[in-house]
Amino acid sequence: MAATTMIKIPSRRLNVRLIVARFIQYFILTVTALIILGPVITAVLGGLKTTGELFDQPFGLPATPRWENYIGILESGVFWRQLLNSGIIVTGAVSLTVTTSALLAFVFSRLVFTGREVLFNYFTLGLLFPVTIAFLPVFIQVRQLGLIDSYFGVILPLVAFGVPGSTLILRGFFRAIPSELEDAAYIDGCGTLGFFWYVLLPLARPALGAIIVLQTIVAWNEYFLPLLVFTDDSKWPLTLGMMQFQGQYGTDWGRVMAFVSLLIVPAVLFYIFTQRYIVTGLTGGELKG
Repeated sequence: MAATTMIKIPSRRLNVRLIVARFIQYFILTVTALIILGPVITAVLGGLKTTGELFDQPFGLPATPRWENYIGILESGVFWRQLLNSGIIVTGAVSLTVTTSALLAFVFSRLVFTGREVLFNYFTLGLLFPVTIAFLPVFIQVRQLGLIDSYFGVILPLVAFGVPGSTLILRGFFRAIPSELEDAAYIDGCGTLGFFWYVLLPLARPALGAIIVLQTIVAWNEYFLPLLVFTDDSKWPLTLGMMQFQGQYGTDWGRVMAFVSLLIVPAVLFYIFTQRYIVTGLTGGELKG
């Protein structure tokens, strides 16, 4: 009996400690989630209020939900045109970034030439210069190329600033692939491009997925580049759409909040369903040596 008692007491203490630890863990996660979701919830509820109610009770529940704020936006052709513009920019930027990064990563990882590492280190210096500090030279170059009011005036700078980081991620995956696979591919008749297309890219799917997700979110949320490039409001993406509710003498903040809520919904849903690609892509995923 004594031996049995000595075994049960530590077990109970262990269970109590485990319950307390789990409670603290879930409490911290819940508080963190509320802090992160606070702005989103505020925007969604703000879209159901009038401007006056927003100023009086910015964080409270709406007295009478104004669903017409959301319905009016969804029924307007402007919203869907801007959604199409955002889709064009995202598709163009992501496809060019992934293609260029994959080719560059292949060159810097599998081809041997003099000065490869020096050139790659110089190339990755692009990570130190975000687009926000290069607006003036970017705008001058876009204007000199005649890309004002052109989708490429936004797409090309997004590609230029997205390629260094994407290349760095893909290069690590390509270098981790054993050289025996390359030798076997050449023996089976694959050329250099064949090895790249049939061996490297399929094995690097986790990294490619991570790059696609990250670049999609960046391109979707871009605000300042379209603001600089587009003078024709018919080419505005959704990030500039909230400007249509700003008048000379005031702003319909209820409509602005509703528009912001509709803007972030696709990005949030996209991230929820694709976050696993970011995790597997940046941690190595299924790629084994």
